[in-house]
Amino acid sequence: MNKSGPIIVIEDDMDDQEILTDIFKKLNYPNKIVYFSDGDLALDYLNQTDIQPFLILSDVNLPRQNGFEIRQKIFTNEQLKNKCIPYLFFTTGANKKSVTDAYALSVQGFFQKPDSVQGLENTLGKIIEYWKECIAPSQYE
Repeated sequence: MNKSGPIIVIEDDMDDQEILTDIFKKLNYPNKIVYFSDGDLALDYLNQTDIQPFLILSDVNLPRQNGFEIRQKIFTNEQLKNKCIPYLFFTTGANKKSVTDAYALSVQGFFQKPDSVQGLENTLGKIIEYWKECIAPSQYE
């Protein structure tokens, strides 16, 4: 985990991307925010770059591949798995099955998007602060 690396956001809703952009600017973290509208683009980026991302925030409902399929591909790819990139679901809806399925894929968090901009800001701030404090195996290489 590279705490100064980019935050990868896999989100197909452009309105949500704009809101998240405003919130990240307000939170003022130095991490670059990199958006992908579908999982294929995100996977291509992760597989082709030497950049080590800080974390991945992924919607569940995405075109082509859903968030679970993307997580599975990252989790079973040794190169990506060894980068220790926290993978968190940040989605509109949650139910017992989706949360259970997510944790079966060893996600590091499942968050339902709050209904307000202030709620989104509070949740994103807590997520980032938590992971900034967390120690990962990659820190000992």
